[in-house]
Amino acid sequence: MNAQTEHLSQAGPAGTLELLIDRPASAPVGTAVLSHPHPLHGGTMTNKVVQTLARACVLAGWNAVRFNFRGVGRSVGVYDEGRGELSDLLSVIDAQAPDGPLCLAGFSFGAFVTSHAAAQLHSQRDIQRLVLVGTAASRFDVAQVPPELHLRSLVVHGEQDDTVPLASVMDWARPQTLPVLVVPGGGHFFHGQLPLLRELVLRHLRA
Repeated sequence: MNAQTEHLSQAGPAGTLELLIDRPASAPVGTAVLSHPHPLHGGTMTNKVVQTLARACVLAGWNAVRFNFRGVGRSVGVYDEGRGELSDLLSVIDAQAPDGPLCLAGFSFGAFVTSHAAAQLHSQRDIQRLVLVGTAASRFDVAQVPPELHLRSLVVHGEQDDTVPLASVMDWARPQTLPVLVVPGGGHFFHGQLPLLRELVLRHLRA
């Protein structure tokens, strides 16, 4: 993302995981861990939406940790339909954000995986912010957001998303009475609207 981006690796459940870390200019308020789109459909930690989320996190004062799920880039392993990917995410949190304030963010498949991490960790960790973008509710069993995290959560979806229909996200959110922020005319990858997405996430992180 910039010249200061650290490229490193760590041990993961299926082998080495590849990571990128961006840090704010001043002392961080906590650590944000970001999850990328579907590994079998070109999803990586350098995806434009994930980069946009990382930029928003850094601007809001968070360390931003991106990583490649197993089988992507230099990360070892093979795609595991979300189960192993959840283990990957939890291992990155354990290694890179073992304590302190935590922000979890994900895009598409990454939002699905992030939802399960939030459901699993919310009683153990100080999850300050949860950001789910283009949540893949039509394709995967997205976890419900714990009620105590609702006011700390931002769910963003494009009105004209043809990969994950808005209706499927509303069907997931409705029983939880969980608000969804809809970007008018937005597609799955927010082409032409990434600056707007960054500002929406930044506003949420700073709230």
